[in-house]
Amino acid sequence: MATHFDVVIIGSGAGGGTIAQRLAPTGKSILILERGEHLPREAENWDAKAVFVQHRYRTQERWYDKAGKPFTPNTHYWVGGNTSFYGAALMRLRNRDFQETPHAGGISPAWPIQLADLAPYYDEAEALWQVHGARGEDPTENGDEPPYPYAAVHHDPGIAALKGHWEAQGWRPFSLPLGIKLDQAHPVTSTCIKCKTCGGYPCLLKAKSDARSIAIEPLLDAPNVTLLTGRKVVRLETDPSGKTVTEVVCQTENGEERWSGDIVVLAAGAVNSAAVLLASANAAHPDGLANGSGQVGRNYMFHTLTAVVSLTAERQQINFPKTLACNDFYWGDPRGGFDKPMGHIQLLEYMSGQTLEGQVSDWLPPAFAPGGLFEAAAERMLSLLVISEDLPMADNRVRLTPDGRITLDYTHNNLEGHERLVKTLVQSLDGFVDQAHPICQHHFQMDSLLPLYGTAHQAGTVRFGADPQSSVLDPWCKAHELDNLYLTDSGFFVTSAAVNPTLTIVANAMRVGDHLKQRLGASAPAQTPRAAPAATRRRGHKAGESLA
Repeated sequence: MATHFDVVIIGSGAGGGTIAQRLAPTGKSILILERGEHLPREAENWDAKAVFVQHRYRTQERWYDKAGKPFTPNTHYWVGGNTSFYGAALMRLRNRDFQETPHAGGISPAWPIQLADLAPYYDEAEALWQVHGARGEDPTENGDEPPYPYAAVHHDPGIAALKGHWEAQGWRPFSLPLGIKLDQAHPVTSTCIKCKTCGGYPCLLKAKSDARSIAIEPLLDAPNVTLLTGRKVVRLETDPSGKTVTEVVCQTENGEERWSGDIVVLAAGAVNSAAVLLASANAAHPDGLANGSGQVGRNYMFHTLTAVVSLTAERQQINFPKTLACNDFYWGDPRGGFDKPMGHIQLLEYMSGQTLEGQVSDWLPPAFAPGGLFEAAAERMLSLLVISEDLPMADNRVRLTPDGRITLDYTHNNLEGHERLVKTLVQSLDGFVDQAHPICQHHFQMDSLLPLYGTAHQAGTVRFGADPQSSVLDPWCKAHELDNLYLTDSGFFVTSAAVNPTLTIVANAMRVGDHLKQRLGASAPAQTPRAAPAATRRRGHKAGESLA
């Protein structure tokens, strides 16, 4: 096996997997380094106790908060990254999300690109990731988007009833865009069966559009693509000038390995990518690689989130609730009285009794599950998620302790619009539910809430921009200070907006991939690799080799 490749990609999630997929047809030699292994397909994939109580698939590593208290991040290190566990909501940022926007808590700054720059890639990403939705329902759409490639997922009767309940109040709820492999016309042969084990679970049927099934697995037989698992990248080394990454250093169970590439793409996730850059400090980059601006690790965002857990007045037929959303209050209150952004509402996944017992029992009033009857409560449970934009703040940051531990300094901000929206949502459920109880992320520790909470929507630690003094990356997501280092995870985000980030990560990785095709010369023959030491062949998957 070679030690030098045309492109080395660190991470196999939405950003890393997509750019590998984008570049693979060029014939250039591509190495993907993934710290995790292939996710096992096993009965526990759909076992609520294994997933949510025993945390079978979640990392056991410890990060630290600003007070030095350890917590377990809601992060999964597997081929495909966190997308194997996400809720499959795939939404575009709105046009105004790319522009400077006043919020109650401050200014949301402009991006260096506009919606028009990402629009064709959003189109392509929605087709590739099999997004089901309905154009014209969401009042915040730009209006010029093409139809979704797949029809919206049908609402279960209970969700249809909630839609009607909201419409009677003048709301305009819409079908939540979902990336699932669902054939509603032929349910007998459909890959997706609309089960109760979607968001938070890895899909045993691979019916969820995630990076492993959409981007990585189709590349496993490509002759020019090599995926190596069990490789945790710990630092990047440069030439004496500090302008070029010369080696990617990773830890394996067999010791240290070193790899090199003409182009290096960092896509380890917003927190871990920042940590790698900070750990790569050298004489040319004393404060961390690419950190002349001092912005590496700063402006950490992960949305302001509140789950509203409610009990319907009557038992509702709801097996697959996550099909409905509302953006009426995205830019302000249409009823008047508050003209700043508030956020987005979407239904959460089905919660079984074991999920409730393992995840939220400490915060639910006794009336929700008298006598601990969580399974009975689950039959009437309706859970909704309020997502609001947290603003980029320099002091909200990723740091490394002297011994290399990841520390997250984070203070919640921009809460007024969010709290107004939570109150509005709870009031809107009057007459449809008996009780509604908000569980606010900003009132609890980072690891103590629902599966989508904690660090799931992390973004913004390696922001892009035109000014090297205030950003780490240029508008093509290349490090300002290095010639061959790019980043395609959510670290490039300037703002978090108020929708799930995955579709934007994918679209941007496609955009950067097209840029790299031009830089590499897509028609040029692939470089002849140099031989690698035998020790590096023990783990991982070389394109064309059996996984047996």
